[in-house]
Amino acid sequence: MSALDSVLIQCPYCWETLEISVDPSVAEQEYVEDCQVCCNPILLKVLLDEDLTPHVEASAEND
Repeated sequence: MSALDSVLIQCPYCWETLEISVDPSVAEQEYVEDCQVCCNPILLKVLLDEDLTPHVEASAEND
């Protein structure tokens, strides 16, 4: 089993910087995670490049 990677994102609601965990064993992911500060739902889109480096796009769930 792969270890999780930590990635910093910015909440699209309160603009706080958050640390999230990303599973590097799945190349493309899309899921909702609540902000740890303001509790609003953040839509996370994760893509892994050829070096398995995660690239995360965080947006408001209703956008």
